[in-house]
Amino acid sequence: MQAVTESLIAPAVGEFISRRKQMLIDGEWVDAASGETFSTVDPATEESLAEVPAGDAEDVDRAVRAARRAFESGPWPRMTASERGRAIWKLADLIEENLEEFAQLETLDNGKPLTVARAADIPLVVDHFRYYAGWATKVEGETIPVSVPGMFTYTTREPVGVVGQIIPWNFPLLMAAWKLGVALACGNTVVLKPAEQTPLSALRLGELIDAAGFPPGVVNIVTGYGETAGAALTKHPDVDKVAFTGSTEVGKLIMATAADSLKRVSLELGGKSPNIVFADADLDLAAEGAAAAIYFNHGQCCCAGSRLFIEDKVFDKVLPKIVDYSEQIQLGPGLDPETTMGPLVSSEQFERVNGFLDAGKAEGANIATGGGRPDSLTKGYFVAPTVFTGVKPEMKVVREEIFGPVVCAVPFKDPEEVVAAGNDTAYGLAAAVWTKDIQKAHRAARMLKAGTVWINCYNQFDAAAPFGGYKQSGFGREMGKAALELYTQLKTTWVNLGEAG
Repeated sequence: MQAVTESLIAPAVGEFISRRKQMLIDGEWVDAASGETFSTVDPATEESLAEVPAGDAEDVDRAVRAARRAFESGPWPRMTASERGRAIWKLADLIEENLEEFAQLETLDNGKPLTVARAADIPLVVDHFRYYAGWATKVEGETIPVSVPGMFTYTTREPVGVVGQIIPWNFPLLMAAWKLGVALACGNTVVLKPAEQTPLSALRLGELIDAAGFPPGVVNIVTGYGETAGAALTKHPDVDKVAFTGSTEVGKLIMATAADSLKRVSLELGGKSPNIVFADADLDLAAEGAAAAIYFNHGQCCCAGSRLFIEDKVFDKVLPKIVDYSEQIQLGPGLDPETTMGPLVSSEQFERVNGFLDAGKAEGANIATGGGRPDSLTKGYFVAPTVFTGVKPEMKVVREEIFGPVVCAVPFKDPEEVVAAGNDTAYGLAAAVWTKDIQKAHRAARMLKAGTVWINCYNQFDAAAPFGGYKQSGFGREMGKAALELYTQLKTTWVNLGEAG
């Protein structure tokens, strides 16, 4: 790490990074069976942060067997719902006590500004665990007034069993919380595989899971590559459910692999979200919101508003505002308090986004601002906020998910035309509408084929509000009461009351 970066790191973070990294399996910290490791890299400096175990199929098998034992026997299945809830709440308290440490770990491993990790990522993690701590005592069935005489019929919700959870790199700790909180509240056991690009906060979380008093094997954390550890987790015959957040391409592979054992699958995948600005909107608010919609987390957000539709009569008013906003963004290392946008997460992502920039220019799109790494930043995976204009629906930058700070601005004339254009995508994760006409807003929201629609806002999330996609953005809903469906199975019980017929 560069000396300037090291000088900004809290002592606890430096101590954690310098410690030998091991995986959590059955309550023990262990090396990979192969003894192999891999480097996790600071994307702002391109230098190694730490060596992490490269788990593979053998490690996954050990973790799954530990999770199965913890699910079938031992303290976890005998704990009351209230006791499970208290353990989850205690974990939330411990995370909150170590908020600054987690924020710095996310910044170093992912690249996001510390101000964002400190104010958004980690507080949302704490809130999420507390929300599901409350649900632990509310996983309820119902009685059914059946028409068969002399029968008492009721349903119960039971945990699915051993759950494999594969976490993305864009919000490493938050996405782990989205999956862990509800799984634990419902009584499942977990094998968690963090992204190889960002494993540090998950390993630190494992230490707090131990400290919170979860029994051994309830949560196991296996680090490694997607092609090895992730694939082994997906196809393991004793995993009852797989939850994955990531690309649509990998989601399809997971779904195909899971078919062999007919295990449950929930997928939160890619997006190419339409963001629609009508002429009657508050244009200042809409422009600022549209910029935030694409640049939040450097555009590395599955619901990023990457297709910006602006009504033609105000296109020339809104576009300059977005360009100006883009050019005011300060790129730099996430630990720098002046930074408002950090680097992309990895060299692979840097090459991918630049490939899209090249494709857009080759197909004839115009760059209103941005277009690559600024000359002032010679190291780190930085891409300047970029606005494409003059795009056509068939262009690669319009059709495919870029997952970077790149937006395509498109003028439109007719409301029905723009909704059709917004729906003209394989994805359906999110959408937004900006207008002062509440009837128009609701009509558009109803017609847009997306799992979340924001009106006069963007990127609003809450642990109580379900999130998930239509079409190739996946299926299943995370957060809120809806997520209980993913982690429980319904049992119907019939009781013969012995009444005379």
